[in-house]
Amino acid sequence: MSRINMAVLLVLGLLLVTAKQSMQMSLRNPIAEIETSNCKVAFLRLGLVLASDNNEKALLDSGLFEPDSENPHVDIAGRRFHVGTLNKTPIMYVKTGTHSVNVAAAVQTLLLKFRTSGIIFFGSSGSLDENMLVPGDVAVPKAVAFTGVWEWKKFRSENKGKLVFGDFNYPVNGENLLGTVEHQKIDMFSTSEEPKEVFWLPISSSWYEAATEELKDLELKKCHSGTCLPGTPKIVFGSKASTSDFYVKNKAYGDFLVEMFNASTADSASGSVALTSLSNEKLFVVFQGVSNVAGGKSTNAGIKYIASYNAFLAATKFINSIPTPRLACE
Repeated sequence: MSRINMAVLLVLGLLLVTAKQSMQMSLRNPIAEIETSNCKVAFLRLGLVLASDNNEKALLDSGLFEPDSENPHVDIAGRRFHVGTLNKTPIMYVKTGTHSVNVAAAVQTLLLKFRTSGIIFFGSSGSLDENMLVPGDVAVPKAVAFTGVWEWKKFRSENKGKLVFGDFNYPVNGENLLGTVEHQKIDMFSTSEEPKEVFWLPISSSWYEAATEELKDLELKKCHSGTCLPGTPKIVFGSKASTSDFYVKNKAYGDFLVEMFNASTADSASGSVALTSLSNEKLFVVFQGVSNVAGGKSTNAGIKYIASYNAFLAATKFINSIPTPRLACE
């Protein structure tokens, strides 16, 4: 075989090896094309996180989200991560599903797999204090906590927890076989310090302060498909949010959360967003559309949709206020 033919075969072999390695890398990293084409390697997107179909419907109904023309989405571990712009701001959004474990898994995947500068969460919550928040309002909490992590004390234990079930006996308070429970702190891990036990998880101060400035004059939606709120919806800043995997509709327990922790809302997602963002040392902020009041009458679908849409409006205005890094090739 001639030297020329040997050289041609060698080149072809190298090309095949390179192609095979590239294909394997692409399969291992499904976002490779997003981060390496058209100067997108230096791009930092904002991560938009939402939990329910109603939240996603509000996003899509707005007409403000435009999918990326080349790579509109990436599927990882059963979830779809949508790539595009929200009112021309580059974002990546994911619907996490309900309950804390789903939310934490989705946010962690988003932060590990994509170049994300921070996390904006918008979703639904229940009001624990109707004097402060009613359906249709938007809460922008300053801190969130997992209030569903309990240590259950033995019946008649001398070391009682703060939640005493006997205090809620009806019609007369008294002893109860359920005894008491103590609300527990949780372990928070991070890249720069040793694990520590925490209860309240603070919203990133710079983003919280930016939200209070940007949203103070935001006009919220009042009606949808013939359903209208009884009053004008408002944004409430500085509240505290309670997160647990049991959604609080019981007024007595809601009153306990208000009295014990000064919490104003209850949900099943914001604590996971906070913990995962803090562990990864990422900026984050939370917008909660109030869809019901603990112990109150059930709200109809129209009111719930308005709550989701108002939380989305708050998230959108905030996102559009965040500076976007420009690419060197633009």
